[in-house]
Amino acid sequence: MLLGLRTVIYQVKDLMKAKEWYSNLLGKPPYFDKPFYVGFNVEGYELGLQPEEDGISFGSSTTAYWGVKDARNAYEILLKGGSIPNEPITDVGGGILIGTVIDPCGNIFGVIENPHFALSTSA
Repeated sequence: MLLGLRTVIYQVKDLMKAKEWYSNLLGKPPYFDKPFYVGFNVEGYELGLQPEEDGISFGSSTTAYWGVKDARNAYEILLKGGSIPNEPITDVGGGILIGTVIDPCGNIFGVIENPHFALSTSA
């Protein structure tokens, strides 16, 4: 039934600030840039930014973990880019490393290094 992660959307208080931070992090501008939604293509996956809406509690949403080749290096890059530590890089077994930061917009941003994960070509 599920085909895998397609889109992660972060609610942000300052859309311009978030767009700038994620553009710097990803090394490219968004492919979709409107006042109601900003979308980035991250190696075939969607990272979306939406402006603040009533009833949204920042930082308490489900955490998405973005795959990286080197979790410790990615974590340091995120911290140097203005994030603050949330959960340090931790080995959760089997060589899988995870960690989270709080991005400058207050959202939890996770990274995962998983040597056992391979994208399915049938999705």
